Amino acid sequence: MASEYEIKKQICEIGKRIYDRNMVAANDGNISVKLNDNEFLCTPTGVSKGFMTPDYICKVDKDGNVLQANGNFRPSSEIKMHMRVYKCRPDVGSVVHAHPTFATAFAIAGIPLTAPIMPEAVIALGCVPIAKYGTPSTHEIPDAVEEWLPYYDAVLLENHGALSFSVDLLSAYHKMESLEFYAELLYKARALGGPKELSEAQVQRLYEIRRQFGLPGKHPANLCPAAAAGQPSCHSCGGSCGGNCHGSESDALVAEITKKVMAQLNLK
Repeated sequence: MASEYEIKKQICEIGKRIYDRNMVAANDGNISVKLNDNEFLCTPTGVSKGFMTPDYICKVDKDGNVLQANGNFRPSSEIKMHMRVYKCRPDVGSVVHAHPTFATAFAIAGIPLTAPIMPEAVIALGCVPIAKYGTPSTHEIPDAVEEWLPYYDAVLLENHGALSFSVDLLSAYHKMESLEFYAELLYKARALGGPKELSEAQVQRLYEIRRQFGLPGKHPANLCPAAAAGQPSCHSCGGSCGGNCHGSESDALVAEITKKVMAQLNLK
Protein backbone atom coordinates (compact mmCIF):
# COMPACT_ATOMS: atom_id res chain seq x y z
CA MET A 1 0.00 0.00 0.00
CA ALA A 2 1.33 3.44 -0.94
CA SER A 3 2.47 5.71 1.86
CA GLU A 4 0.77 9.02 2.51
CA TYR A 5 3.73 10.83 1.02
CA GLU A 6 3.58 8.71 -2.14
CA ILE A 7 -0.13 9.51 -2.51
CA LYS A 8 0.67 13.23 -2.18
CA LYS A 9 3.22 12.84 -4.98
CA GLN A 10 0.60 11.08 -7.12
CA ILE A 11 -1.87 13.92 -6.54
CA CYS A 12 0.77 16.38 -7.74
CA GLU A 13 1.47 14.23 -10.81
CA ILE A 14 -2.23 14.06 -11.72
CA GLY A 15 -2.53 17.79 -11.09
CA LYS A 16 0.23 18.41 -13.60
CA ARG A 17 -1.48 16.11 -16.11
CA ILE A 18 -4.80 17.93 -15.97
CA TYR A 19 -2.97 21.28 -16.22
CA ASP A 20 -0.79 20.18 -19.14
CA ARG A 21 -3.81 18.74 -20.98
CA ASN A 22 -5.64 22.09 -20.75
CA MET A 23 -8.28 20.66 -18.43
CA VAL A 24 -7.79 23.55 -16.01
CA ALA A 25 -6.55 27.13 -16.22
CA ALA A 26 -4.69 29.17 -13.61
CA ASN A 27 -5.77 27.87 -10.17
CA ASP A 28 -8.86 25.94 -11.32
CA GLY A 29 -9.74 22.37 -10.38
CA ASN A 30 -9.22 20.19 -7.34
CA ILE A 31 -8.30 16.60 -6.46
CA SER A 32 -8.87 14.46 -3.38
CA VAL A 33 -8.00 10.94 -2.23
CA LYS A 34 -9.58 8.92 0.57
CA LEU A 35 -7.09 7.51 3.09
CA ASN A 36 -9.68 6.00 5.41
CA ASP A 37 -13.22 6.75 6.59
CA ASN A 38 -12.13 9.94 8.37
CA GLU A 39 -8.97 11.13 6.60
CA PHE A 40 -8.72 12.59 3.11
CA LEU A 41 -5.93 14.30 1.21
CA CYS A 42 -6.84 17.22 -1.06
CA THR A 43 -5.32 19.96 -3.16
CA PRO A 44 -5.19 23.47 -1.67
CA THR A 45 -7.21 26.46 -2.79
CA GLY A 46 -5.64 29.24 -4.85
CA VAL A 47 -2.82 27.13 -6.29
CA SER A 48 -2.15 26.04 -9.88
CA LYS A 49 -2.52 22.28 -10.19
CA GLY A 50 0.43 22.24 -12.58
CA PHE A 51 3.00 23.46 -10.06
CA MET A 52 2.25 21.63 -6.82
CA THR A 53 4.68 19.73 -4.62
CA PRO A 54 3.74 17.22 -1.88
CA ASP A 55 4.01 19.81 0.87
CA TYR A 56 1.11 21.72 -0.73
CA ILE A 57 -1.35 18.88 -0.08
CA CYS A 58 -3.77 19.25 2.83
CA LYS A 59 -5.47 16.64 5.00
CA VAL A 60 -9.10 16.96 6.12
CA ASP A 61 -11.63 14.88 8.01
CA LYS A 62 -14.96 13.60 6.66
CA ASP A 63 -16.59 16.98 7.40
CA GLY A 64 -13.91 18.92 5.55
CA ASN A 65 -12.22 20.20 8.70
CA VAL A 66 -8.46 20.73 8.44
CA LEU A 67 -6.35 18.03 10.05
CA GLN A 68 -3.05 19.08 8.51
CA ALA A 69 -1.95 21.97 6.28
CA ASN A 70 1.46 23.52 5.80
CA GLY A 71 2.06 27.27 5.89
CA ASN A 72 -0.78 29.27 4.39
CA PHE A 73 -2.22 26.36 2.39
CA ARG A 74 -5.87 25.61 2.97
CA PRO A 75 -8.12 22.92 1.47
CA SER A 76 -9.92 23.54 -1.79
CA SER A 77 -13.05 25.64 -1.44
CA GLU A 78 -14.88 22.81 -3.29
CA ILE A 79 -14.08 20.22 -0.63
CA LYS A 80 -17.80 20.05 0.26
CA MET A 81 -18.49 18.57 -3.17
CA HIS A 82 -15.80 15.93 -2.69
CA MET A 83 -17.05 14.99 0.76
CA ARG A 84 -20.59 14.54 -0.54
CA VAL A 85 -19.32 12.06 -3.13
CA TYR A 86 -17.48 10.05 -0.48
CA LYS A 87 -20.51 10.10 1.81
CA CYS A 88 -22.90 8.84 -0.87
CA ARG A 89 -20.49 6.48 -2.60
CA PRO A 90 -18.49 4.34 -0.12
CA ASP A 91 -16.87 2.59 -3.10
CA VAL A 92 -15.16 5.80 -4.24
CA GLY A 93 -11.51 6.33 -3.32
CA SER A 94 -10.73 9.50 -5.26
CA VAL A 95 -12.48 12.52 -6.81
CA VAL A 96 -11.23 14.78 -9.62
CA HIS A 97 -12.81 18.12 -10.56
CA ALA A 98 -11.64 19.98 -13.66
CA HIS A 99 -12.78 22.29 -16.45
CA PRO A 100 -11.93 20.32 -19.63
CA THR A 101 -12.80 22.56 -22.55
CA PHE A 102 -15.02 20.34 -24.69
CA ALA A 103 -16.85 18.73 -21.77
CA THR A 104 -17.35 22.12 -20.11
CA ALA A 105 -18.68 23.51 -23.39
CA PHE A 106 -21.37 20.80 -23.34
CA ALA A 107 -22.11 21.68 -19.70
CA ILE A 108 -22.48 25.35 -20.62
CA ALA A 109 -24.72 24.48 -23.58
CA GLY A 110 -26.86 22.26 -21.35
CA ILE A 111 -26.21 19.11 -23.40
CA PRO A 112 -25.60 15.86 -21.46
CA LEU A 113 -23.24 13.26 -22.89
CA THR A 114 -25.60 10.35 -23.49
CA ALA A 115 -25.12 9.50 -27.18
CA PRO A 116 -23.65 6.01 -27.66
CA ILE A 117 -21.01 6.91 -30.25
CA MET A 118 -17.98 4.76 -29.43
CA PRO A 119 -17.50 1.41 -27.66
CA GLU A 120 -14.94 2.66 -25.14
CA ALA A 121 -17.23 5.43 -23.90
CA VAL A 122 -20.23 3.11 -23.62
CA ILE A 123 -18.21 0.54 -21.65
CA ALA A 124 -16.20 2.86 -19.43
CA LEU A 125 -18.46 5.86 -18.83
CA GLY A 126 -21.98 4.82 -19.72
CA CYS A 127 -23.64 8.24 -19.73
CA VAL A 128 -22.77 11.61 -18.25
CA PRO A 129 -25.64 13.83 -17.03
CA ILE A 130 -25.61 17.52 -16.11
CA ALA A 131 -26.06 18.55 -12.49
CA LYS A 132 -27.96 21.83 -12.18
CA TYR A 133 -25.99 25.00 -11.54
CA GLY A 134 -24.75 25.74 -8.06
CA THR A 135 -22.67 28.58 -6.61
CA PRO A 136 -19.04 27.44 -6.15
CA SER A 137 -17.87 26.73 -2.59
CA THR A 138 -21.46 26.46 -1.30
CA HIS A 139 -23.63 23.44 -0.57
CA GLU A 140 -25.57 24.11 -3.77
CA ILE A 141 -23.14 22.09 -5.90
CA PRO A 142 -22.98 19.06 -3.57
CA ASP A 143 -26.78 19.07 -3.39
CA ALA A 144 -27.04 19.20 -7.19
CA VAL A 145 -24.46 16.45 -7.68
CA GLU A 146 -25.96 14.11 -5.08
CA GLU A 147 -28.99 13.45 -7.29
CA TRP A 148 -26.79 11.65 -9.82
CA LEU A 149 -24.29 9.85 -7.58
CA PRO A 150 -26.20 6.53 -7.34
CA TYR A 151 -26.13 6.11 -11.13
CA TYR A 152 -22.93 7.61 -12.55
CA ASP A 153 -19.15 7.84 -12.20
CA ALA A 154 -18.90 11.23 -13.90
CA VAL A 155 -21.10 14.33 -13.95
CA LEU A 156 -21.07 17.58 -15.87
CA LEU A 157 -21.62 20.68 -13.74
CA GLU A 158 -23.89 23.22 -15.41
CA ASN A 159 -21.93 26.34 -16.49
CA HIS A 160 -18.98 25.10 -14.46
CA GLY A 161 -17.00 21.99 -15.42
CA ALA A 162 -16.88 18.26 -14.79
CA LEU A 163 -16.53 15.84 -11.89
CA SER A 164 -15.27 12.26 -12.01
CA PHE A 165 -14.77 9.70 -9.26
CA SER A 166 -13.64 6.10 -8.95
CA VAL A 167 -11.94 3.52 -6.77
CA ASP A 168 -8.53 5.20 -6.89
CA LEU A 169 -6.82 8.36 -8.11
CA LEU A 170 -5.61 7.06 -11.47
CA SER A 171 -9.02 5.59 -12.29
CA ALA A 172 -10.77 8.84 -11.38
CA TYR A 173 -8.35 10.78 -13.59
CA HIS A 174 -8.80 8.33 -16.47
CA LYS A 175 -12.56 8.89 -16.31
CA MET A 176 -11.99 12.63 -16.61
CA GLU A 177 -9.67 12.08 -19.56
CA SER A 178 -12.16 9.73 -21.23
CA LEU A 179 -14.98 12.18 -20.58
CA GLU A 180 -13.11 14.97 -22.35
CA PHE A 181 -12.15 12.72 -25.28
CA TYR A 182 -15.78 11.60 -25.65
CA ALA A 183 -16.98 15.22 -25.58
CA GLU A 184 -14.43 16.30 -28.19
CA LEU A 185 -15.39 13.46 -30.53
CA LEU A 186 -19.09 14.21 -30.14
CA TYR A 187 -18.48 17.90 -30.81
CA LYS A 188 -16.51 17.16 -33.97
CA ALA A 189 -19.01 14.54 -35.17
CA ARG A 190 -21.80 17.11 -34.82
CA ALA A 191 -19.77 19.58 -36.87
CA LEU A 192 -19.52 16.93 -39.59
CA GLY A 193 -23.28 16.52 -39.80
CA GLY A 194 -24.11 14.48 -36.71
CA PRO A 195 -22.85 11.22 -35.18
CA LYS A 196 -23.91 7.78 -36.35
CA GLU A 197 -24.90 6.26 -33.04
CA LEU A 198 -24.46 2.64 -32.07
CA SER A 199 -27.61 0.56 -32.31
CA GLU A 200 -29.45 -0.76 -29.28
CA ALA A 201 -28.17 -4.26 -30.05
CA GLN A 202 -24.59 -3.00 -30.22
CA VAL A 203 -25.00 -1.15 -26.92
CA GLN A 204 -26.36 -4.33 -25.33
CA ARG A 205 -23.31 -6.31 -26.43
CA LEU A 206 -21.03 -3.65 -24.96
CA TYR A 207 -22.97 -3.78 -21.69
CA GLU A 208 -22.40 -7.52 -21.58
CA ILE A 209 -18.68 -7.03 -22.15
CA ARG A 210 -18.58 -4.59 -19.25
CA ARG A 211 -20.36 -7.10 -17.01
CA GLN A 212 -17.91 -9.81 -18.04
CA PHE A 213 -14.99 -7.54 -17.19
CA GLY A 214 -16.51 -6.94 -13.75
CA LEU A 215 -15.66 -3.25 -13.87
CA PRO A 216 -16.35 -1.27 -10.67
CA GLY A 217 -18.59 1.78 -10.38
CA LYS A 218 -22.11 2.75 -11.38
CA HIS A 219 -23.22 2.12 -14.95
CA PRO A 220 -26.44 1.44 -16.93
CA ALA A 221 -25.15 -2.07 -17.70
CA ASN A 222 -25.51 -2.93 -14.02
CA LEU A 223 -28.28 -0.58 -12.90
CA CYS A 224 -30.81 -0.98 -15.70
CA PRO A 225 -32.95 -4.14 -15.28
CA ALA A 226 -34.17 -3.85 -18.85
CA ALA A 227 -30.61 -4.05 -20.16
CA ALA A 228 -29.90 -7.10 -18.03
CA ALA A 229 -33.06 -8.73 -19.44
CA GLY A 230 -31.98 -8.03 -23.01
CA GLN A 231 -34.58 -5.29 -23.55
CA PRO A 232 -33.91 -1.74 -24.80
CA SER A 233 -31.65 -0.12 -22.23
CA CYS A 234 -31.89 3.22 -20.51
CA HIS A 235 -28.57 4.32 -21.98
CA SER A 236 -30.18 7.44 -23.33
CA CYS A 237 -31.23 8.50 -19.86
CA GLY A 238 -28.07 7.15 -18.31
CA GLY A 239 -29.91 5.38 -15.50
CA SER A 240 -31.28 8.62 -14.09
CA CYS A 241 -34.55 6.74 -13.86
CA GLY A 242 -32.95 4.74 -11.07
CA GLY A 243 -33.35 1.59 -13.11
CA ASN A 244 -37.13 1.78 -12.98
CA CYS A 245 -38.05 3.31 -16.31
CA HIS A 246 -38.73 -0.04 -17.95
CA GLY A 247 -40.07 -1.95 -14.99
CA SER A 248 -43.43 -3.13 -16.35
CA GLU A 249 -43.49 -1.65 -19.85
CA SER A 250 -43.80 -3.53 -23.10
CA ASP A 251 -40.98 -3.33 -25.63
CA ALA A 252 -43.02 -1.04 -27.87
CA LEU A 253 -43.68 1.43 -25.06
CA VAL A 254 -40.04 1.30 -23.99
CA ALA A 255 -38.98 2.16 -27.52
CA GLU A 256 -41.43 5.07 -27.61
CA ILE A 257 -40.22 6.42 -24.27
CA THR A 258 -36.60 6.16 -25.40
CA LYS A 259 -37.46 8.00 -28.62
CA LYS A 260 -39.11 10.83 -26.69
CA VAL A 261 -36.21 11.13 -24.25
CA MET A 262 -33.72 11.32 -27.08
CA ALA A 263 -35.84 13.95 -28.84
CA GLN A 264 -35.96 16.06 -25.68
CA LEU A 265 -32.18 15.80 -25.40
CA ASN A 266 -31.83 16.75 -29.06
CA LEU A 267 -30.19 13.42 -29.78
CA LYS A 268 -32.45 12.28 -32.64
